[in-house]
Amino acid sequence: MAEEQRPDLQDQDDMVDQTVATPEGDLAARVASLEEQLATAQDQALRAAADVQNARRRAEQDVEKAHKFALERFANDLLPIVDSLERGLELSSADDPEIKPMREGIELTLKMFADTLARFQVVPVLPEGEPFNPELHQAMAMEESTAVEPNTVLKVFQKGYTLSGRLLRPAMVVVSKAPAAGAAPSIDEQA
Repeated sequence: MAEEQRPDLQDQDDMVDQTVATPEGDLAARVASLEEQLATAQDQALRAAADVQNARRRAEQDVEKAHKFALERFANDLLPIVDSLERGLELSSADDPEIKPMREGIELTLKMFADTLARFQVVPVLPEGEPFNPELHQAMAMEESTAVEPNTVLKVFQKGYTLSGRLLRPAMVVVSKAPAAGAAPSIDEQA
């Protein structure tokens, strides 16, 4: 039996010799591999943390926009009421004593509407006399004018509005254009 155990002992001795006799190059390669894995894991952890931070920031921005522009549809539905009140004032005579109380009521109601809209950052766009801006204005017609430069807003059919800086409704306007040349340019023959 001693002989049978002898080969097992010899196998164990061989394993010990192999472990002790492992070249330093293999250890260095193993360390380099582990360092590379560690660097990869650290990079992945940093990327995951950045992704979480970006997702949190996007969510905060979405919530902020939702709060800021939640009134957009509601404000759009109120604008025709403001327009009707303004038209009522335009069409009624300020000199008529029978209409005076009704006119004062319309003025007060319109002022309350305007104050409420302003409190929620719904601001009118009043472009009369300003250069035409297609981002804020909608040209309904063009009119020749020598009094102002071309592409200047001459009249406002309907006021536009913005909500917290975002366009709710463009202002409907008449834009100036250069007068058409009716006659051929004269030539000065004396020159």
